[in-house]
Amino acid sequence: MEKKKVLFISQEIYPFLPKSEVSSQARRLPQITQESGKEIRVFSPRYSVINERRHQLHEVIRLSGLNLSIDDHDHPLIIKVASVSAAKMQVYFIDNDDYFKRKATLLDENDQDYEDNDERAMFFCRGVLETVKKLGWQPDLIHCNGWFTGLMPLYIKHIYNKDPHFKSTKVVYNFFNDRFTNDWSPRFSEKLKADGFPVAIADSVKDTSFLNLTKVFADHCDGLSIGVEELHPDIQQIYDESNVHKLDFISEEAQAKALSIFIDKVVDEPILV
Repeated sequence: MEKKKVLFISQEIYPFLPKSEVSSQARRLPQITQESGKEIRVFSPRYSVINERRHQLHEVIRLSGLNLSIDDHDHPLIIKVASVSAAKMQVYFIDNDDYFKRKATLLDENDQDYEDNDERAMFFCRGVLETVKKLGWQPDLIHCNGWFTGLMPLYIKHIYNKDPHFKSTKVVYNFFNDRFTNDWSPRFSEKLKADGFPVAIADSVKDTSFLNLTKVFADHCDGLSIGVEELHPDIQQIYDESNVHKLDFISEEAQAKALSIFIDKVVDEPILV
């Protein structure tokens, strides 16, 4: 029987960035999934605060060079890779000077959301999918960690749904309490239309608040999970109201088996229409 292929994407991952609820899960979940007998690939943004020399990042020339158009502007896609030896896994990094060559990650030096985080998220998700295609690796499931990855189910269901590479790919969104505080650009809906999204989908995100976007992200998923012991009530409500497969928070001792069963269940269910 062919191994299931699981693509993990995260807005941050330890040890390349400090430990947090998101980065710790993003480090642990791929490892236990691989140890359960599944194939994995891992992607994260390459923020400038990640020390390339210390973590031995290097560019993968054969995967770099593609230009991605975001809001009618071309941005070159650069792919770098590094290893997490203890976990026997590689991490691919999505890089671009316009979006990631900054002194911080998702918040600026004044702890304010970057105004172009919507475009950065678009670039990241598209960069991941285009790179996976170049790798010739077809994921059965994409596991998203952190709000920065939330656009992935929309891209899979509405832009890449006719691409043979992703036609059967399922998406799981893993909930955390981390959130952005400033609404995304009021032009976000227009940017999605320019990227090829149906008008109805673009219109659904005219309200660019965290809660509305999170609900839209969740509505396009095949499965939802919780990555923290106690989820904030307003996020918990979005989780509770969904009718897809769910995986509640699981302690580390039981996590490997529960996650493997959950992935199998989501992958083996019919595609959402």
